[in-house]
Amino acid sequence: MNPAQGSLMNLMPIILIFVVFYFLLIRPQKKAQQEHKRMLSELKKNDEVITSGGLHGVIANVKDATVTLKVDDNVKVEIQKNSVSSIKRKASE
Repeated sequence: MNPAQGSLMNLMPIILIFVVFYFLLIRPQKKAQQEHKRMLSELKKNDEVITSGGLHGVIANVKDATVTLKVDDNVKVEIQKNSVSSIKRKASE
C-alpha cells in the first residue's frame, strides 16, 4: 500500500461520519425549515394557530412580519410571524 492510499484510508471514517450526519441531521432540518417557511407564507385570516409559546388563537390580521391573533373575546395579540409553530385548522374557503 502506497502512502497516498494510507492517508485516504485514514480519512474514510471522518468522511463517513460527515455523510451520516448530513443524512440524519442536516438534510431533515433543512426540509423542516422549508416546510415551516412555506406554512408561514400561506397564513391567512381565520386560520387557527398555535404559537411557539403555546398560545392558541385565530388569526385576525396578517401583515408582512406580524400576525394579529384573537385569543378571546375582545383580546387581540400581535406576534411575530416566525413564532407561529403550527396551524390547527385552516380557514374554510
